[in-house]
Amino acid sequence: MFQKVLIANRGEIAVRIIRACREMGIATVAVFSEPDRDALHTQLADEAVCIGPAKATDSYLNMQNIISAAVSTKAQAIHPGFGFLAENSIFAGMCAECNIKFIGPSSDIIDAMGNKSNARELMIKAGVPVIPGSDGVVESVEKAKEVAKKLGYPVMVKASAGGGGKGIRIVRDESELENAYESAKSETKAAFGDDTMYMEKVIENARHIEIQILGDEFGNVIHLGERDCSLQRRNQKVLEEAPSPVLSEETRRAMGEAAVKAAKAVGYQSAGTIEFLYDRDGNFYFMEMNTRIQVEHPVTEMITGIDIVKEQISIAEGNPLSIKQEDVVIKGHAIECRINAENPSKNFAPSPGKIEYLLVPGGGLGVRIDSAVYAGCSILPYYDSMIAKVITYGNTRQEAIEKMRRCLYEFVITGVDTNIEFQEEILSNEKYLEGLFDTGFIAREIIK
Repeated sequence: MFQKVLIANRGEIAVRIIRACREMGIATVAVFSEPDRDALHTQLADEAVCIGPAKATDSYLNMQNIISAAVSTKAQAIHPGFGFLAENSIFAGMCAECNIKFIGPSSDIIDAMGNKSNARELMIKAGVPVIPGSDGVVESVEKAKEVAKKLGYPVMVKASAGGGGKGIRIVRDESELENAYESAKSETKAAFGDDTMYMEKVIENARHIEIQILGDEFGNVIHLGERDCSLQRRNQKVLEEAPSPVLSEETRRAMGEAAVKAAKAVGYQSAGTIEFLYDRDGNFYFMEMNTRIQVEHPVTEMITGIDIVKEQISIAEGNPLSIKQEDVVIKGHAIECRINAENPSKNFAPSPGKIEYLLVPGGGLGVRIDSAVYAGCSILPYYDSMIAKVITYGNTRQEAIEKMRRCLYEFVITGVDTNIEFQEEILSNEKYLEGLFDTGFIAREIIK
């Protein structure tokens, strides 16, 4: 069992991991950038080490400084959370070389599934349905035109190393293709240092459905049901729920089996997510695998009663899964709203500043708040604008929605702008209430 774990992250996910470790009797080390010195994760951890200045490349992405912090504090493992170095195979490899356990899959698996064009080829070999697209990497605009002509417009230009909505462009006719290809290529080069691209056919009016999986070092892989993550703005998730309100039991079972097959095909070990597109005709297609814990993992925890972070740590310790597939019972419904420091009326511009007043929604059965903010803390301009997640659970979808509406009504933050009213607008939309939404819903129905 680990005696001490370093958390290579910040914000609510760092706090979430610290709490899980404390409940497991594991000491924690927080790392922080200079302006994050008074952040909640540094206060809750047993130890805290400064790893550099504000810029992420000099601190939370500084692999050498993080490894040095782990060595100096005698941490046996590093949990990367999500974002930053969570899916960086070089960092995972450095941890292994320094005899520090990376709480996640091996660098080889991260490489195999992190490169989306490569992952696509692996899934084809494993018999998992994929979106019609290019055979491997698209090296040039000329090749992109050939592929687009073969697939038929609209097509999607995608970065092999993309993530977080970066390096993705939808192209509806050939006149847009060159600019889309070059801009996506440039964007992903700047963000990930890799500008290889591939292409897929656009599946119109599809839903984004993902399956949570867990795999151990003994070849056991299970899934924990699906999450519907279709409510997005510019490819960034806004609100998630589990289970999906539209899947039949037959489709749910088939998607779960496909996700397990995908994970077993690469010998996956840790928590991960297989993401699918689900079309209007009931077909589903593999999109990508996320080799890390995800922002929206709480909704799955709420409907299964399984602590995914604790399970992830236990797997890293070399233990077999504590549960089998037949032990997984999906019960009730859960919803998560991401609360961001941003101004929806100003094109969702980030709103850094000091939180002057904070009233967090009251608890009660089926209410969970994951956050790292407190009155008087500063929302920094250097990092992601998400400041809290509100998660509600009910026996039915309607009950979960009503609890979420109540929570958002109570949630008060002053000093920075937030998207709370924007989330309330989604939850009041009749089509959302009926479960009639897809990945284009927000752009079509909410932002007009």
